[in-house]
Amino acid sequence: VTATGRLSSTHPNLQNIPVRSAEGRRIREAFVAPPGFFLLSADYSQIELRLLAHLSQDEVLLSAFRNGQDIHSQTAAEVFGLQPSEVTPEQRNAAKAINFGIIYGISDYGLSQNIGSTRNMAKAYIDKYFETYPAVKTYMDNNVEFCRQNGYVKTLFGRIRFINDINNSKFNLRQFSERAAMNMPLQGTASDIIKVAMVRVSNELKARNLKSKLILQIHDE
Repeated sequence: VTATGRLSSTHPNLQNIPVRSAEGRRIREAFVAPPGFFLLSADYSQIELRLLAHLSQDEVLLSAFRNGQDIHSQTAAEVFGLQPSEVTPEQRNAAKAINFGIIYGISDYGLSQNIGSTRNMAKAYIDKYFETYPAVKTYMDNNVEFCRQNGYVKTLFGRIRFINDINNSKFNLRQFSERAAMNMPLQGTASDIIKVAMVRVSNELKARNLKSKLILQIHDE
């Protein structure tokens, strides 16, 4: 039921069982494998950021992934003007919020709420991010412009999402649509990739006549 193509789970929502709270961890203890089996989780590493590097062809971002750098520490170093070795865990977490926030077209206000900074500081971080990864800014702007001209955006695999309010005169509706135009090609392509992976894994399990089975998919795992 998601507009980007992600699979969603309801009644109950098994994709969002909390893990950070003691109560959530207690709830998770209820999920156990049958005797002789175990639960295995396989997770794509930073798939949307890798897709961002691929689709934008930003050289700095591509280089970071090619060289196996920690992308959040790399962003923190660039945004805060530090050497990667000087980045603190708090600064890395802030950079992580910036990295993933950019994918969702986050505003300076939204980022300030996420990382506990002033709005001006958050704007400075976003500006510095786009200074560091200029092709990302171009890619995002191009997505929005394409959507304005055509009324839709699409994934790398060609799946389309129509976005009706991209030219709406109401600022809030237009801004929401612009964020959707920035994000859908990334999140939608990631969801396409996981579906291809699920089909291939399922076929392989059958081909090898294994007892293993897929029981749950959560966005990128």
